[in-house]
Amino acid sequence: QVQLVESGGGLVQAGGSLRLSCAASGFTFSSYAVGWFRQAPGKEREFVAAESWSGFRTTYADSVKGRFTISRDNARNTAYLQMNSLKREDTAHYYCAAAAGGATVVRTTPDYWGQGTQVTVSS
Repeated sequence: QVQLVESGGGLVQAGGSLRLSCAASGFTFSSYAVGWFRQAPGKEREFVAAESWSGFRTTYADSVKGRFTISRDNARNTAYLQMNSLKREDTAHYYCAAAAGGATVVRTTPDYWGQGTQVTVSS
């Protein structure tokens, strides 16, 4: 059974940091690109960051460049999203996703989705 389980969300003050984790099981994680997305209340889900299966290629939404870092540990079947200098507008439900293609594919047509974790940034 394929699973992506996010954790690490919570309530943080503006300017603070959080690290999200995404634990994968049921598929060959090391062969899949991973991505992070988010959805704020009343808004559509949007792309945040993606990383190729090897970790050599990463891509970010302009709104998080320089503040967020995506990474992965294939030995642990886990992806991460380090979020620094958080802003109120980063408040959203964050999802991880995986795709058998590259970082571009996971950005547009993921194969698998997690259930998400809530991040709330207070002022």
